[in-house]
Amino acid sequence: MLAIGLTGGIGSGKTVVSDHFAKLGVPVIDTDIIARELVAPGQAALTEIATVFGRDILTPEASLDRQALRQLIFNQPDKRRQLEDILHPRIREEVKKRLTVINAPWCIIVIPLLQESTQQDLVQRILLVDAPAELQLTRTMLRDNVSADDVRKIIASQASRQSRLELADDVIVNDGSLEQLRLQVEKMYQFYNQLADSCQNR
Repeated sequence: MLAIGLTGGIGSGKTVVSDHFAKLGVPVIDTDIIARELVAPGQAALTEIATVFGRDILTPEASLDRQALRQLIFNQPDKRRQLEDILHPRIREEVKKRLTVINAPWCIIVIPLLQESTQQDLVQRILLVDAPAELQLTRTMLRDNVSADDVRKIIASQASRQSRLELADDVIVNDGSLEQLRLQVEKMYQFYNQLADSCQNR
């Protein structure tokens, strides 16, 4: 099975693109959703995170306080790595498990920080959703109700736009209307259908 890694910076439009693929019947594995499931109350990963970072990162209801954790790790690379060491192996194993039950010629794996992750070997091709930094900024501010400074810090902490473009096999440019985006997704859908067919016929 052909696995396509869907990636892009914050506010680039990855979710809209993956939703379009899902509507076309493509199996989608979203590592962001897996990560949220792994840190649900009662999960082993959340217990380990609380042990490592302290119970201040938990809400009174014993859920993960994402804002508190984000502030804790944002400017501390060593703490960010500690969090990744807890989550990334678990995410990887869950992705591999889900891949085994997909019965389709190809699928999408949404990996927002693919370049920074250890999951590149899980995909055979990389599809980048690209958007200008100013569009990333305005979209994220509206979506997450955060300040421009906060978004700029997040963008600066991620892989550069240029390095993502160099890594990508295919690019969807999300700087226009939703209809323009949908047409690009449908074009890639046709291309990946043909590519998966050619891989199976080798």
